[in-house]
Amino acid sequence: MSVLASVVVPYTAYLRVYEPLSAFPEPERTHWKRYAAAGAAPTAQDELRQSLAGLLPVPPVAVPVHESRDAFVAVVDDVTHICPWRTRLRGWLALERLAEEFPAPVLDAVLPPVVRRQAEADFEQWRAAHPDDRPWIRTATWHVPVRWFALFDDSERVFEPGGPVAVEDSSSEGDRKRRTEPVMRYRTAMVQARRRVARTLRVLRDTLEEGPLIDGLVDVGRWLEEFHPRSLVELDYGGLVHVIPEGGLAADHSAAEVAEGVAALREGDGARAGEAYGRLTERWRRVRELQFAN
Repeated sequence: MSVLASVVVPYTAYLRVYEPLSAFPEPERTHWKRYAAAGAAPTAQDELRQSLAGLLPVPPVAVPVHESRDAFVAVVDDVTHICPWRTRLRGWLALERLAEEFPAPVLDAVLPPVVRRQAEADFEQWRAAHPDDRPWIRTATWHVPVRWFALFDDSERVFEPGGPVAVEDSSSEGDRKRRTEPVMRYRTAMVQARRRVARTLRVLRDTLEEGPLIDGLVDVGRWLEEFHPRSLVELDYGGLVHVIPEGGLAADHSAAEVAEGVAALREGDGARAGEAYGRLTERWRRVRELQFAN
């Protein structure tokens, strides 16, 4: 097994949209239909490992040369839904964010200017030919943005603790054991996600001044409008399950706290809204601080 295949890659959360097969034009629809029928089940860790592999050559490959043909698949009520990785497009978008988040000397050490300039030129050329394309996946490192929780209800929360499972091993006597990863996610229908965004925005605009929270929720709402109305929306804690203790995951009801805070604002109860928001921000402050720990 290669080093990349055996390493768990932290610590990213994902907001994904799964569209029904009918939303894809041909020949892409046929490709995804065959892909789903083949039972392919790559994980977010698989995708991240592939991305990291591109940074190993000299010079590094900042963005994949070819677009990924992989996707996440969800079958709900016998309807197959597809969330394409679109790794190349997301690589370009991530490169734009890196320039805003890191000082030039640090960025130059990881990705030389000549590599970034070529990637930017490639993106401009690609964007001219694909002006309407958008990613099906959004990511956040070391936290889950508060605005993402506004799309979901606590009843849609799924937490599955990790644990040992038997794995048949023909090379030795008896079965060997491996540990499954914890799972923490929310999933809802697109119509519900859009409705919650609209309701939350009405309350926030009536009670708060314009700011990052409102702007961020507007951005998410516009992104959701780009997809088929019968899509699914999923929030996956992804690699964060490796840094948050299972007890913390079990006690985490962030979507419920966001809903409580919004309801309190709607009722004019600023104190209760502040308490809910305080619990939420304190939880995620502790998680974000772990990136600076040894």
